[in-house]
Amino acid sequence: MRYRLTFVAGLALGYVLGTRSGRERYEQIKKSVREVSQNPAVRNTVESATQQGKEVAGKALNTVSERVGDRMPDSVADRVRALRERGQGGDTADDWGTSNT
Repeated sequence: MRYRLTFVAGLALGYVLGTRSGRERYEQIKKSVREVSQNPAVRNTVESATQQGKEVAGKALNTVSERVGDRMPDSVADRVRALRERGQGGDTADDWGTSNT
C-alpha cells in the first residue's frame, strides 16, 4: 500500500512539474490536493492506517525475533535493540528528521 501511495504521489508530482497547461491548471491541482488532504475522512483514514501499520510491524518484529533468536548477527541485534529503545522513549523523529505523526 505504501508503495502505491508513493507511486501515485510521484505520478502526480511528475504531472504537475511536467505539464504545459500553465499556471491555472497548477493552481487547480494544488487546490484539489489541499481540499483532499484537509478532509477529515482522509485524515482519519491516514491516522488509522498509520496506527495499524505500527501494530502489524510490532507483531512482525516480535515474531521474527522469536524465530531468529540468537542466530542474528550482533550488529543487527544491536540495531534492532536501539530501534526498540528509541520507539519506547517517546522520541518521534525518524532517520529523516521528520515526525511520525
